Amino acid sequence: MSLTQRERDIVELLRAEPLLDAAAIAERVGSTKAAASVHLSNLTKKGVILGRGYVVRPDTHSVVVVGGANMDIRAHSSSRAQLRTSNPGAAITTPGGVGRNIAENLARLGSPTHLVAPVGRDAFGDQLVATTRAAGVNVDHLIPAEGPTGTYLAVMDSTGELVVAVSNMVVTDQLTVRQLESSRELFAHADLLVLDGNLPTAPALWLLDLAAAHGVQVVLDPVSVAKASHLAVSLSPARPLAALTPNHDELESLVGEPVPNTRAGISRAARRLHALGVRHVWVRRGVRGSLLSSVADDGTVTVTALAAPAVQVADVTGAGDAMTAAFVHALLRGDAPADAARFGQMAAALTVASPETVRPDLTAQLVDAELHRPSPRPTKENR
Repeated sequence: MSLTQRERDIVELLRAEPLLDAAAIAERVGSTKAAASVHLSNLTKKGVILGRGYVVRPDTHSVVVVGGANMDIRAHSSSRAQLRTSNPGAAITTPGGVGRNIAENLARLGSPTHLVAPVGRDAFGDQLVATTRAAGVNVDHLIPAEGPTGTYLAVMDSTGELVVAVSNMVVTDQLTVRQLESSRELFAHADLLVLDGNLPTAPALWLLDLAAAHGVQVVLDPVSVAKASHLAVSLSPARPLAALTPNHDELESLVGEPVPNTRAGISRAARRLHALGVRHVWVRRGVRGSLLSSVADDGTVTVTALAAPAVQVADVTGAGDAMTAAFVHALLRGDAPADAARFGQMAAALTVASPETVRPDLTAQLVDAELHRPSPRPTKENR
């Protein structure tokens, strides 16, 4: 992370004496209070100081997640759902949104995480911010929005499978580059940037260009078929991605043509994305597991197929978000890509076994413990 010498002096001082105020810091480093305040503000923007109180970020990998944050309203039918009529069941309201869910999962797994997302100035927004902060996510860079906080309404059948969903993400759809510029230093000095496909094209391109200019790794979650088609124009070797995490339908949207849902078909499509600067293409295939295609610096492509862990489904909501977050966490701790994908799949399996969108007891230790249970090994193919 690029810090000035004076900023480094202040960081070391705060690590030793975290209760110092700006005046005391100025005196200790031989500066003025006004100058010290400017340095403290810059350190906050760079993500070194975590919000108020001058808490210094630990010397561990930090992730910045940019995307959607909304309230989830999930209705569960108590029997097989029937269309065009009323179904008996129950409903719950919890914080959600792809970006927000990924951020919370990362925090629960132990990765220091910042969330940058637009949130309305309303009761839903207040609840979302409080719950996300309590989960360990840094929310100091959330963007106050004039419109209402986004909502996601999902109807699940008695097996926990999604029947239909309606999303209102107007505040995210209206996100502008100008709203993101105040967090420029945070983005530029992140260890890894996670973008969700809900971002409008202009902010997404701005973030990708900024990351490329500063050598920041980026993981992109397409979110949906519709969003993936818009993201396709953002892909370029000039804007390299560490990873892209589509499902099969989203993969078709990204490459703009039908893709056979076979190892060979997905591998061919992944090669097209590798040519556009994507290092790892991780395709989710539901009950069929996933397929990871990775390209090495010498151009060698390794394809790894992973079987889906056996699981009793309670609710599929949030599975993909947990999968992406765990994959990122494992990559940052040094896991090989295939092992990181395996870690991600297990986190997703643990999540769908829970009625919560983000499993509240999810930890890296829990995922690792489940992975040590006997399971089929992946197959590899080098081409």
